[in-house]
Amino acid sequence: MWRAGRALFSIAILFACVAAQAQDECTDFRWDVSRERALFAGPPTVMKAGTDVGSAPIVLPNRLYQLTLSPQNGVTFSVRQGKKTSDDVNAGLAILRINADGNYRVAVDLPVWIDVVTTNSVLQPTDFQGQHGCSAPRKIVEFDLKGTKPFLLQFSGASIDQLLVTVTPVPVRLR
Repeated sequence: MWRAGRALFSIAILFACVAAQAQDECTDFRWDVSRERALFAGPPTVMKAGTDVGSAPIVLPNRLYQLTLSPQNGVTFSVRQGKKTSDDVNAGLAILRINADGNYRVAVDLPVWIDVVTTNSVLQPTDFQGQHGCSAPRKIVEFDLKGTKPFLLQFSGASIDQLLVTVTPVPVRLR
């Protein structure tokens, strides 16, 4: 009797784990996003996003930030956003400082537009992914960042005024 009860309990736990994984909308990324997932599980540093370059806070890789955004029509972008959005949304700016050039991921919890600006031009992303049912993170965009000069992150088109964001180096992909 004891063994049968233990076996039934083990089967119930197994089914619960499988069901929980099936409901986790964050498991379908093509890449290894374990670093981003770990950062999104921790406490963020809370800051107000800039409304212009002069008020933009500094963000560093491998940290989670909660940026308070402003109405987009009150944000002065360094260059025009890469995607046209309506005026009744939120936006903000942050300055990214890196110690080494390379490929980096910008991960966010909302469906927002992400631009990385350097020397008054928008960098083209090298790749991106998103999971509609996930917010830890929802969207990840990769950029090839050359040099260690500061880069301007422009976020636009957010439906709410709070954005979780992290920047991480792209891990080496095994072939």
